[in-house]
Amino acid sequence: MAIVIDDDACMGCEACVETCPDAFEMNGDGDKAIVKESDTEADCVDEAIDACPAEAITKS
Repeated sequence: MAIVIDDDACMGCEACVETCPDAFEMNGDGDKAIVKESDTEADCVDEAIDACPAEAITKS
């Protein structure tokens, strides 16, 4: 399953990065989260999805 972040919805709060640094990091500008590997199997991905206040992260 691929992890996708909606750039328009992401507010850059870093909740996903703090919750699951194996799968997420901030972009070069530090204002949006990005996925390190879209097909990662990190155990913390679901927790990061739940932690996102903007509901910007999905799996497809």
